Parts: sequence; C-alpha cells; structure tokens
Amino acid sequence: MTQRAPDSSGEQPDSLPNSPGPPSPGGLSSAEVAERVARGEVNDVPVRSSRSVTEIVRANVLTRFNLIIGVLWVIMLCVAPIQDSLFGFVIIANTGIGIVQEWRAKKTLDSLAVIGEAKPTVRRDGRAAEVSVSGIVLGDLVELGPGDKVVVDGTVAEADGLEIDESLLTGEADPVVKRRGDPVMSGSFVVAGGGAFTATRVGREAYAAQLAEEASRFTLVRSELRSGISTILKYVTWMMVPTAIGLIISQLVVKDNNFKDSVARTVGGIVPMIPEGLVLLTSVAFAIGVIRLGRKQCLVQELPAIEGLARVDVVCLDKTGTLTEGGMDVTGLRTLNGTDEEYVRRVLGALGASDPRPNASLQAIIDAHPDGGGWSVTQTLPFSSARKYSGAAFDEGDGGASAWLLGAPDVLLAAGDPALAETGHLNEQGLRVLLLARVRGRIDAPDAADGAEPAALVVLEQRLRPDAGDTLAYFEEERVQAKIISGDNAVSVGAVAQKLGMPGAERTMDARELPAGHDAMASEIERNAVFGRVAPQQKRDMVAALQSRGHTVAMTGDGVNDVLALKDADIGVSMGSGSEATRAVAQIVLLDNSFATLPSVVAEGRRVIGNITRVATLFLTKTVYSVLLAVLVVCFQVEYPFLPRHLTLLSTLTIGVPAFFLALAPNKERAHPHFVRRVMRYAIPSGVIAAAATFTTYLVARHHYAGTGALDAETSTATLTLFLVSMWVLAIIARPYTWWRVLLVAAMGLCFLVVLAVPWLQDFFALKLVGTTMPWAAVGIAVVAAAALEAAWRMVGRRFRS
Repeated sequence: MTQRAPDSSGEQPDSLPNSPGPPSPGGLSSAEVAERVARGEVNDVPVRSSRSVTEIVRANVLTRFNLIIGVLWVIMLCVAPIQDSLFGFVIIANTGIGIVQEWRAKKTLDSLAVIGEAKPTVRRDGRAAEVSVSGIVLGDLVELGPGDKVVVDGTVAEADGLEIDESLLTGEADPVVKRRGDPVMSGSFVVAGGGAFTATRVGREAYAAQLAEEASRFTLVRSELRSGISTILKYVTWMMVPTAIGLIISQLVVKDNNFKDSVARTVGGIVPMIPEGLVLLTSVAFAIGVIRLGRKQCLVQELPAIEGLARVDVVCLDKTGTLTEGGMDVTGLRTLNGTDEEYVRRVLGALGASDPRPNASLQAIIDAHPDGGGWSVTQTLPFSSARKYSGAAFDEGDGGASAWLLGAPDVLLAAGDPALAETGHLNEQGLRVLLLARVRGRIDAPDAADGAEPAALVVLEQRLRPDAGDTLAYFEEERVQAKIISGDNAVSVGAVAQKLGMPGAERTMDARELPAGHDAMASEIERNAVFGRVAPQQKRDMVAALQSRGHTVAMTGDGVNDVLALKDADIGVSMGSGSEATRAVAQIVLLDNSFATLPSVVAEGRRVIGNITRVATLFLTKTVYSVLLAVLVVCFQVEYPFLPRHLTLLSTLTIGVPAFFLALAPNKERAHPHFVRRVMRYAIPSGVIAAAATFTTYLVARHHYAGTGALDAETSTATLTLFLVSMWVLAIIARPYTWWRVLLVAAMGLCFLVVLAVPWLQDFFALKLVGTTMPWAAVGIAVVAAAALEAAWRMVGRRFRS
C-alpha cells in the first residue's frame, strides 16, 4: 500500500485529488448519490466472504498427494483388474465429501457474515439512514458515535467531543481528539463523542481497504493442527520418495516376475504410504464445526479460532454485556450535602438530553428522568473509559449557569470523602453507583474533577444474564481460569460475580494498584479473580502479562474499550450487539449475544483437536508400516506381499470408515500442545510393531507354502496378520469405549470375516486362507503384536503424560 497513516500532527498523509467540496449538513441528495454510483465512486471493497466454490474445489482436488495417487490410479487402470484400482475411487469419494462439507460451511459463514456486517449511518436528503459498507459513495456524510468503526477515509465535518483511536493503524494507544477539518482514516474507531465526516476515499483507495479485505477472509491457516499436519506430510514425502524408488527397482528390475503383477505390487506398496484422508478429515471436522456453531448463531471469523479457544486456559471476561445484560435500571437517588432532590432530577434529565448517543448507564438515567428541563447546553464532555466520567454545562434560562460531571465516585472524589463510605456499602451489594458533582471551571479541563462538589449518588442495578452462572461453572469444571476485568468498581463487580457463583469472586483488586511490569502484574492477575477500574490500555497489558507466563488467553467484550485487548488476545470473542470495532477485531462473534454459547465453542474445538489427534495416529501408523514393509522387501529381495486391493480393504475397514466416525464424535478431552510429537510418539511404535509382525508372518508363510498359488496364500496370511494388528490399534484408539465405539470396531471385524467367508468376495479381493497351520500362526503372531502394542502405548503414556 502506498498510503501512510496520519502523523502525530494530524495532517493528511497524501493529497486528495478526488476530494469532494464542503458537504451539505443534510448530506448528499439521491440524485448526487446516483451520479456517483454511475461514475463508479462507490465503496466497492468486497464483503467478508469465505473461499469461493472454485477455490474450494481447487484446494480439495489439486493437492500433491492427489496428483501422485492420480498417476498411480491411471497406471493401475491400464495394467491390473478393477479391484486393484479401488483406491482411486475412494479418493474421488473423499474429495467429493470434502468439497460438499466445505461448501456447506461456506454457505453458513456467508449467511452469518451478512447478519454481523457493520451498518454505518449516512445522511442523505437530510435524513439519517443505515446502509451497507459497500453502499457508501464518495462525498457521503457518515455519522459517528462511540464504538463506530471508520469504514472509509474522510474529513471531519462535525465534531462533538470526538475522540478516535488510531492504534490499529499507528500503534499509538492514546485517543486523538478530532475537530472539524481533521482527517479520519479507515480502520480507526470512535472511543468518545460523536460527529460526522465526509468520505474522501472509498473502495480500494481507502487506507485500510486492502488490509481489511485480506484480514476479513475466513481462513484455515495459522492453526497448530493444520501446520502440524503439513509438517507431517512434508516428512512423509521425504520418506516416501527414496522408499518408492527402491521398491520400484526391486520389483521391476531385481525380481523377474510378470510385468503387470510387478507393477501392481509396486503400486500396492506406494499407495498406503500416503495419509491421503488425513487432510480431508481435518477439513471436514473444521467445516462441520463451523456448521454446528452457525446453528447456534456463532460466527467464526477465522476457522482456527475453534481450535484456539479449545486451548485457552484463561478467559478474561468484561462484566458489562458479558455477565450482565446491556440495560440497567435506576433503583435509587441519594442527595448529598443538602442538595435539593427536585433540582438534581432536573440536572439528570438535562444531562440525558445533552448526549445524542448515551451509553447504558446514561440511558437508564434518561428512562428514569425523561424531562430534559428545557435548559440549553453550552458545553459537553462525552464519556470516556479512560476518564471514567462525562459532563455537560448548561444555561438554565434564568440567568443561571451550571456545569456538571457524572461518573465514578472513586475517581471524582478525593480519598476519605464521606460519600465514598456509602458508595462502598452499595458496591458490596453488587449495585453500580455514579456520582453527580458540580464543578466551577470548564468540564474539559484536565483537573476538572479537583474540588468538585458532590450533589447526589445515582444507584443503578445491572441485569444479570441468566446463563452466565452456568457458563462460569463450566469453565471451572474444565480447569479454565476466569478473570473478570471491568471498568467498574472492583467491589461492585466482585459482588456481581458472587451472585453468579463464580469461584474466587471474593478476591478483588483495583487495577489502579496493579504493578507496571509484566511479571509482577501477571503474579497479581494469577492471584486474584476480579479486577475493577481497569483502563483500556491496562486490559491490553493484562492480556500481555498473562501471555508472558505461557497462558493461552481469550478475551470477551462488547465495548469500544475492549478493542485493544480483543485484538491482542489469542482469541477475541465479541457480542453481536457490541460495537462495530469489537466485531471487526474479534475472531468469534456471538450473534445472539449469548455468553452461554462459549462452552459450545470450547467443546467444538476440543472435539476437533482430540479427534483429529486420534485419527492422525491411525493414518500415520499405516504410513509407518507401509514404509517399513517396503524397506524390508527391498532388503530381503522378495515380492511385495500385497496388491492394492488388499490395502484398500484394510485401509477402509481399519482407518477410513472408523476415522470418519471417530473424527466427528463428542470429545471433551482438554487440548494439549505439540500435536506432531503427540501423534508420532504413538504412530511410530505402532507402525514398527505392525510391520514387524506382518513381515514375520510373510517370511514364515514363504517357507511353509510352495508351488502354484503360493504367493497368493502368503499374501492372504500376511493380510490376516496386518488386519488383526491394525484392528488392535483401532481398538486402542477407540477408548474409552461406549456402545457405539464397540459396535464400530466389531462391525469392521465382521466385515473382514464376511470377505473371508463369501466366495465371490474371496475372488474379488484375492484373499483365501489355505490350510489351518499358517492362518493360526498368523493369528498367534498378531496376538503377540497386540500385547507388544499394549506395552508400547502404556510405556509412552507413562513417559509422556502431557
């Protein structure tokens, strides 16, 4: 991108050759909008979308292993019966399943993205109306309020205490006060005040357009699971190439066999080395996870977020909008210092009328005191999370004037003020308290609160989310630490947490007392559970402090003061009713605003990670024993024991079908790191044992059988051993047993018995056990191998308990 972020002086970084003239206060007319649309001066940045159908098909079809298998399939179709080409049809079916599932996930994601899309307010023909982001045209007058995201570049036309956070562009955390004529850049967001700006750059010319377009795409990258699988596939390729070359030379050059039979057995040795279904099952598991969560109105903006939230061990919760519902109720008004109560009510009514975009607290006051009093406003100070108060100055109409601040008592009052004692008592009951104080100077002065005269305490009661208690209990059961981080008074927040039954809610701390260093801060955060008076920058620092201790941190929030922490957390979760800025930076958006959906996301992630770890062990056990069998065949200079049809049958019964069910089954096991190591520490010994047992049976059978048909008999006994050992691996992986897991394993064994018992299936798969000595010997070798598998798995489990 050639544009630059605005510098600290606030000057526009580039000239604006296409900038429209000064806007009309009523905005553009319908005719002017139509004219600009006709000229193409529209915000044509593509909406957030998942991969296109073409990209989905390409990603599932054009893979390295599909290419290898496709070539081998064509060869087999030319030289061998159709039975030996079954693996190609299996790959086609698998690829089709992957495409269909990801297409279903795409439809779910796209429909949810439309629901969660930002709707900026523009002024046209003198009226304000919401339009889609792509509906903005050059010269539009776009209104701004707290939490609104700036979606295109522009110039401020109206400003009422407008403060904009440009940290996502510049890295500077302090909000920038904007006045008429100042530039605003797309990608920034409003933290306080309101106003309007004229769109001067739209579409791909806007500063953050390219970045936003790329960042808004749903993606399957940046996932430990998928990167681990990529690493495994890379190593498999390195092993497969030299082994396959050796096998080809051995079967086609060294052994003087029938050419077509040699080709078939060579391909039979190469195909099972490829864990072709592993990538498919990972994509399907992710896709089905998205579909399941979509049904619960959970928008997953980045697919690895499903996996990431499952790895979380600390979840930081913003109280307002997360544990409590957005609305509040005024439950009491307590005057101080002899102030007349009726006069206080008029002041509160005037304060409510002075703010065109009230927050939840002020809205509750407006509902309780709807009469604006008829006073004229001479100055306003919008609420800021950093200040913890708002204010306004009035001309009372009879020659009198007054200025007022409304905010946190412990911020506006000096320590030891008598009013703080009463405030503390109310906070202990879980009530929220605001102080109304009269000031003598300007309300926007840095020291405006100094010497403020307390006039009244406004008591507010927050509405608890009915499902919040159960959700907190779930995190406790799953050993995920919950930390409540709020801008409200710590005692009040702690009381709310205790009402919800949160463990450790009595351990509260005022964030203004937190140490600055990450290590010391992390110690305090780990020691306490509830934090109050947390500034927006502190939320970000607290997330960083926890991450410095190795924690995987999730952050929930819905307000503009949560944006920086949401962005820096490992997983950001926003409410659907939250500000545009929070929805834009969060990886997960709860469109129904239900905090109770979070356990479903955690459970879905654990299902994906745990089950893919299970089935990856199945696939890679096959890869290991296939490579070792090929190496042994080359070293002993014997025919490869299997045709492709044999390994297709074994792979289908011991891996393909069971893996599909196991990958989609419920799994509440906590996610662990080091995916590759965890899989390989079980797959390598399992593959080695399977290869050793199978090759031992094959060598014994070569000495037992002789004459015509000996190779077929040797293949059948070796296949029996390999099937039984592979079934035992499946039986281990299927633990802990449930009725359907036992039924699944038994059904696969029964299918193999049917193949051995039905004559036409014997002929189709070239499997016929000859005599009784070798088949029972094969069973005996498999039993010894099963005992070795049990010992190996237990030894690995004891040595690596994480």
